[in-house]
Amino acid sequence: MYAITIQEPGGPDVLEWSEVPDPVPGPGEVVIEVAASAVNRADVMQRKGLYPPPPGTPPYPGLEASGRVAELGPDVTGWQVGDEVCALLSGGGYAERVAVPAGQLLPVPRGVDVVEAAALPEVACTVWSNVFMIAGLREGETFLVHGGGSGIGTMAIQLAKARGARVICTVGSPEKAARCRELGADLAIDYRTEDFVARSGEVDVILDHLGAAYLSRNIEALAPGGRLVVIGLQGGARAEIDLSLLLRKRAAVHATSLRARPLEEKAGIVAGVRAGVWPLIEAGRVRPVVDRAIPMPEAAQAHRVLESSVHVGKILLTV
Repeated sequence: MYAITIQEPGGPDVLEWSEVPDPVPGPGEVVIEVAASAVNRADVMQRKGLYPPPPGTPPYPGLEASGRVAELGPDVTGWQVGDEVCALLSGGGYAERVAVPAGQLLPVPRGVDVVEAAALPEVACTVWSNVFMIAGLREGETFLVHGGGSGIGTMAIQLAKARGARVICTVGSPEKAARCRELGADLAIDYRTEDFVARSGEVDVILDHLGAAYLSRNIEALAPGGRLVVIGLQGGARAEIDLSLLLRKRAAVHATSLRARPLEEKAGIVAGVRAGVWPLIEAGRVRPVVDRAIPMPEAAQAHRVLESSVHVGKILLTV
């Protein structure tokens, strides 16, 4: 088969479409014949040599994929060859085939085609696990997501709105603000010209990918009993926390990642997504947001688009 390989860390041009060995399913695994994968910030970090895949994971980028079940490993039940699926991966999605633990498989939702489905696993699992499982966002609360036009942002806006929250996002352009309002955001704040703390008021749950750069202002924006979940470090890894402010607000700061979690934890998150998110997708209340699809051998171009931040939603790589 062919996959995108990284011969050495560097810019987008180090991504090469190369012949590699076919995956073999181990116990409890299936092999997917990939229809599409999607580009995530973690893939860019891996390409730069800053985020190596966990041990035992294929060296190719790609944290999600969709396609059809091609092979079943020992001890797999509930799936058949030919089933249309999408999957949360630890890596290896930029390939014609990938092996994945059966607990990380999801059926392609009704009303979504098999290519579009590649836009769902990583964002749905990230938002569900952080906003609802960890932060416990409830109906009637106020939710803020930074980067509303991103893949995570577009899913977070829709899910929070569908579950009865007031939704705020930050964006980098009027065009992205308009798209986010179409998806359900009650307020879209242009971070280039506006102070999100002043505009948002008190916020119950914040989902943040910037880390250090926004830490103090995120805490300032929290309501009493508020919860901040940090899922990325694009704005740096080190910052000071005003513990007295956290104490006065009885607030909490969580920092989490998804990729390296144990298999049983990932399976639990995937099961939660199937129960809590898939019905909303099949009812048309939440949908995958795809900016564009690019042939997988041209992954370098997809990375350039992601790093330019001109997209809204997910960038897909099609086989």
